Amino acid sequence: MKTPTFRQRVRYDVGGVLPDDLQDWVLHDLTGRGSTPRYLARFLVPLVAVLLLFLLFPGPNWIAGLMMLLIFVPVVYFASALHLIYRAFRLGQHGIDAASIPRATPSAERDRKTYEANYRHP
Repeated sequence: MKTPTFRQRVRYDVGGVLPDDLQDWVLHDLTGRGSTPRYLARFLVPLVAVLLLFLLFPGPNWIAGLMMLLIFVPVVYFASALHLIYRAFRLGQHGIDAASIPRATPSAERDRKTYEANYRHP
C-alpha cells in the first residue's frame, strides 16, 4: 500500500484531499484498526496546545486548569459522538462510498443473534 509523503500527510491531517492513488491508505486510515484513536489524536492534540494558553492568565493554576477542563470535556464528548459522521464525510471527500463500509462489528452481530435466540417472543 502506497503511503503519503510528509507534506501530503500534513495536508491530509488538516482536512485536505489526497490523490486518487492513495485511496487505499485513506480507507485504511479512516476505517482500519486504530482509526478512532488516530481521529481523536488529530482532533485533540492541537486543542490541548491552544488550551495551554490558559496557563498564561494571572491567578492560581487550578482556575486555569478548570477553565481548560470546561472546554476539553465537551469537545471530547462531541468529537467522540460525531466520529462516524466525520468519517463518512472524509470518505466522501476522497470519493469512497461510506455506505459500502460495514458499520456493525462481527461481535455486535453475534451478540444480537445470541440475544434474539435467548429472548425472542413467539
